[in-house]
Amino acid sequence: MASAAEQMASNISWGMLGKATELRQRLLFTLGLLIVYRLGTYIPVPGIDGVALRDFMEQAASGIGGVFNLFTGGALARMGIFALGIMPYISASIIVQLLGATWGPLQQLKKEGEQGRRKITQYTRYGTVFLATVQAYGLAVSMEAGDLVTDPGWFFRISTVITLVGGTMFLMWLGEQITARGVGNGISLIIYVGIVAELPGALGQFFEQGRVGALSTGVVLGIIAMLIGTLIFVVFMERSLRKIHIQYPRRQVGMKVYDGGSSHLPIKVNPAGVIPAIFASSLLLLPTTLSTFSTGTTTNPVMSWILAYFGPGQPLYLLFFAGMIIFFTYFYTMNVSFKPDDVADNLKNQNGFVPGIKPGKKTEEYLTYVVNRILVLGASYLALVCMIPEMIRGNLAITAYFGGTSILIIVSVGMDFIQQVQSHLLAHQYEGLIEKSQLRGKRRGKAKGTARR
Repeated sequence: MASAAEQMASNISWGMLGKATELRQRLLFTLGLLIVYRLGTYIPVPGIDGVALRDFMEQAASGIGGVFNLFTGGALARMGIFALGIMPYISASIIVQLLGATWGPLQQLKKEGEQGRRKITQYTRYGTVFLATVQAYGLAVSMEAGDLVTDPGWFFRISTVITLVGGTMFLMWLGEQITARGVGNGISLIIYVGIVAELPGALGQFFEQGRVGALSTGVVLGIIAMLIGTLIFVVFMERSLRKIHIQYPRRQVGMKVYDGGSSHLPIKVNPAGVIPAIFASSLLLLPTTLSTFSTGTTTNPVMSWILAYFGPGQPLYLLFFAGMIIFFTYFYTMNVSFKPDDVADNLKNQNGFVPGIKPGKKTEEYLTYVVNRILVLGASYLALVCMIPEMIRGNLAITAYFGGTSILIIVSVGMDFIQQVQSHLLAHQYEGLIEKSQLRGKRRGKAKGTARR
């Protein structure tokens, strides 16, 4: 039998959106900041030769440049002030989280509650500034080497570093504001909007290849069917759950004895969501972005080797990509999204237990065992979805970039956004019921007072 909360959630309609004033304000706030982000991708960095940059990006679109351009929402192709995107922040987050799982001082900070979390956030911001500065300087030098600059020199390098680092920090601030005062995860929404904005152009380029005969009609239809099938598969897997039965014993409050209840602990097949794919993509983009811009004028063997073996569709690229996705799926799940020790402690404090399993340490071991087995399927699913489109693109020489990572981000972030909107609507419905009950209580009180008179 469905609970009262489930029955109320099933009765939610999108017509209630007009009545939920706070939710409407949050949505407008989120939309306004995302529009600011999109406008920033069209503001160019000073001193760039637009014609040379456009010709270069057309040649690099099928390689790692196309991947990075998609994640920056097209800002890289236009060399906008957001050309670095949010990736330096994500890379800094990866480093801080890895250190937090292995380094004692950061582990101690995690146990200090809100104050420790603020310090970790501050360290992440410092790391973002450092990584963005290194990337921006390397990008400026690489653009000078590629003859993409009208007036090369130290003034151009310094202005480019200041502009790009400032753009990245502003994006980080936008994401934090969306998370705090809007709807959804701000960082994920920024990446989501950038990908969605670039998809029409990528699809148009793909269909143009079919029109000129570079791709046969069967291949075009097959790829469309594959994308639709991948979309359906991702939705199915993201909604898949493993439910663990939880039993609560009888309890006595005063002279009353309340019967024990039961519920379920839901564990998603993919508890980490889209985070592992974003982390893996960020690590892959970090070493290859700068080498892409220096291919025209350098014969550095290291750069040449990176481009030859770590380009999209190459064996080492796919192997490293799959390994990073599997690693981050386990790491992020066990350290952030689902901690078996914390879940076991919470169940013990609430007098809940898994039937046949002792509370405490045994419950933690059982949850760890279950999650590890589930993650075999979840990590394999993530790696499969992200790798198969990459291999097909590489074998068929498709110049437009759209892959499994893009589909995964679109589906995961979209579903998370809708769930948060529904949770806000449900909270608004609860508030409405509470207000009605208070008004009825006041009316009843007035009626009794009148009767006494």
